[in-house]
Amino acid sequence: MNASKIRGWFWFAILLLLFIGVSYFSFTPKPKVYPNYVSTSPAPTGTKALFTYLKKEKGVKSWNHSPNLLPNWDKNQMLVMVGPAFTPEKELMQAYADYMNAGNTILLLQTNPKGMFDLEADFIEKDHAESENWTRVKDQNHKSYKAEVNSDVRIRTVKGDELLLSDPYGPIAIKRTYGKGHLIAAITPEWLTNDKLLKKDHLPLSFQLLNQDNPDTLLFDEYTHVGENESSILTVYPMWFLVLIFQGIFLIMLWLWYKGKRFGPLLSPREEWVRFSDEGIQAIAAWYLKGRRYQDSLQIQADYVKVLLQEHWHVPYSKEWQDLTPYIERKWIKIPSHEMKTFLNGLAAILNKEKINKQEYLLWSRKLEELRNEVES
Repeated sequence: MNASKIRGWFWFAILLLLFIGVSYFSFTPKPKVYPNYVSTSPAPTGTKALFTYLKKEKGVKSWNHSPNLLPNWDKNQMLVMVGPAFTPEKELMQAYADYMNAGNTILLLQTNPKGMFDLEADFIEKDHAESENWTRVKDQNHKSYKAEVNSDVRIRTVKGDELLLSDPYGPIAIKRTYGKGHLIAAITPEWLTNDKLLKKDHLPLSFQLLNQDNPDTLLFDEYTHVGENESSILTVYPMWFLVLIFQGIFLIMLWLWYKGKRFGPLLSPREEWVRFSDEGIQAIAAWYLKGRRYQDSLQIQADYVKVLLQEHWHVPYSKEWQDLTPYIERKWIKIPSHEMKTFLNGLAAILNKEKINKQEYLLWSRKLEELRNEVES
């Protein structure tokens, strides 16, 4: 390897390392965006603080699957649904109802729970002169708490409902019997968030709701936030690693292109006939047929057969078709002499015509094909 090639490779390596270094140090990962009320979210609107605390104190898990898979055979569980991002379909809502009917509890915290579990709500008119959303909340024992209530609705109670929490505008949290279990609905999902859990009396009020029915197990429902979890290459590996992988693939492609590598072995040398594929021949034939250029096509076919006669049977190319009888009859012994003469005279006559129809073209094209097959065999 001469000095110029060594210098070329040296500078190529320097540029490669410089490119990788700049890409690595200039890459700034974007902050991860979390949905609201997710138990793994450290964002102000997440619920990771409460989830982590409960995980240390008692059995608590996150539930990421469809409600059809909820363990109905385990009694006295509580499924916590904090701020569902969407209202599940009828079939899924029935699965949640079956979970409660089996003896479990669902704690639903939604700013406006109307449309879920047959809950109804009424809009209220707040005093907008107030600078804050703090309000006095009373529990079942008429004990007063100070808390933030952002919702513009209050739950409409029905006969049999148990009023858990209320403020001057109406019911904030109620408890409703569902078969052997219960539904607890509240309009204050903000109480459980990282940002507001420790403000005012949110923590004791939240524990009042969570301790209803003294559940043995707590499940935080994540299905209504992101649906079924689907892992992909973009979520499994960190972004900086993916950037390096894609850069490596790009540089390998550049190196292969620089070296002139072929993808696959060269099995046969390129010859002139390689330029004309079967698709090309079919396209040319279709063009002749569509344009009804039967005479031109037959002329080309006859000329090609003449070339084969010269190559295989040493028949002079310059001879006219009607003069080829003595040459061809020595090779094509299956055809009688008089039929051979009739065939060649007819071929010469049809080739001298200015125009021919499709039937004539198909007839003489088939006869030329028979002669070509005989010559090539």
